[in-house]
Amino acid sequence: MDTREQICQAIDSCRERVISLSHELHEHPELKFQEHFACDLLTRALRERGLGVEVSLAGLDTSFRCAFGNSGPTIAILAEYDALPNGHSCGHNLIAGAALAATIGLYSVVQELPGRIVLMGTPAEEGGGGKITLLNNGAFDGVDAAMMAHPADCEYSAIPVLAMQHLRITFRGRAAHAAAAPWNGINALSAVLQTFHSVDAARLHFRDLSRVHGIITNGGQAVNIVPQLAQCEFSARALTARHAEEIASRIRQCADAAALSTGASVEHETICAYKNMISNRTIVRAYERNSLALGTATHEAPPGTPTGSTDMGDISHAIPSIHPMFQISNQGEGTCHEDSFVAYSDSDRAYAAMVRVAKALALTAYDLVANPQELAAAKAEFAATRK
Repeated sequence: MDTREQICQAIDSCRERVISLSHELHEHPELKFQEHFACDLLTRALRERGLGVEVSLAGLDTSFRCAFGNSGPTIAILAEYDALPNGHSCGHNLIAGAALAATIGLYSVVQELPGRIVLMGTPAEEGGGGKITLLNNGAFDGVDAAMMAHPADCEYSAIPVLAMQHLRITFRGRAAHAAAAPWNGINALSAVLQTFHSVDAARLHFRDLSRVHGIITNGGQAVNIVPQLAQCEFSARALTARHAEEIASRIRQCADAAALSTGASVEHETICAYKNMISNRTIVRAYERNSLALGTATHEAPPGTPTGSTDMGDISHAIPSIHPMFQISNQGEGTCHEDSFVAYSDSDRAYAAMVRVAKALALTAYDLVANPQELAAAKAEFAATRK
């Protein structure tokens, strides 16, 4: 049996255990930075197989790192495991399962491994930017390339993930009795509503494929009190980080104008900002080759494919990276963040895809450590892209 067959056999041997673990994650959804159950479950599974694990990296209690191997290049496989308020509607339980299975497969050939593998547990992808915190605090130092895979209603080896800025805007006015003395009040909610109207009017001037969406998080305290405090949040997305900043700047201007016209004061803050994804084509081609060998053809998404944002984009600006999408639902029938995707993320189809993708990731990571020319080509492409 050659090394690649041994990796795949090891993944098959842990299939039921990993599916059970992924199901447990699905049954215990946790919001960003609160993934204590998930972190404990994943690190316990690694320790059961004799792997060493470091937890609480960069001050993030629910992060972890598991590294093994020999001298040579270092490849990181990333796990996400946070959920959304409606549960695992983004399928991060499958991302964690695929990363764990890929790691187990590679650990089965640790003696022959011509390099190192790092499984990185990255919390708070959903609006917390856990990967960015880890990156900025040195957790990715020495890593030559990084990869992960995300469930979706499509099968793509690369997708044009958007840059994003998440803004919180707070207006402060003056409370007054809404019936007896409304003239004494300054309506903070009016400033929020004017901001939304102004942003909607500005949409015509945003670049193609840009996205802006917002919610009111605080609209006042009582209907008979002129709102003294009101808050809203916006997400500004674009093809590049520079264009996302242009939109965010315009939203801030709309808020400033609303404050001026209503007499309220305004504060705006950036909750988080994600860069666009730069998929390394050299590694993408290796992933495509391995996926095809496993029976599933995959290719890059066509221009204009609907997409979202991820803190994996920031990793791709720092080291060669890929972020393929794997299909667990029929296209258009269930997409990420929808309630229906919660059920898809806990289906037989999803778990079969998760195991397949674990093999594709593991084999691609092995290719990069075993073939110096392929990793060198990925690094050369990355350097050229940065220029």
